[in-house]
Amino acid sequence: VQLVESGGGLVQAGGSLRLSCAASGSIFVIDRMGWFRPSPGKERELVAAASSEGTTYYADSVRGRFTISRDNAKNTLYLFMNNLKPEDTAMYYCAAEDSRSGEYDCWGQGTQVTVSS
Repeated sequence: VQLVESGGGLVQAGGSLRLSCAASGSIFVIDRMGWFRPSPGKERELVAAASSEGTTYYADSVRGRFTISRDNAKNTLYLFMNNLKPEDTAMYYCAAEDSRSGEYDCWGQGTQVTVSS
């Protein structure tokens, strides 16, 4: 499975961005897909995730501001980011969970989000 992110950039606090993650290859093995970012004390924290059935998860820090969406027909994962804060500044990585291992085994190259105050 190959994952390619896009949509990052520089935005002022309070602004919005949409991240996209296009999946290709053996996508039939994918269960959940998620967005990660580095976090103090952790290599990466799970920001939001969506299962193939539509179940979603959000970290407390982004709940109510970010929305994850998955277009299975287009094999694309989105992250709609609203009311962005400077602390949201990070490299955001798309990842896919292999249904055979239950692990996020496939990672994109990342897309940078920078929020200015």
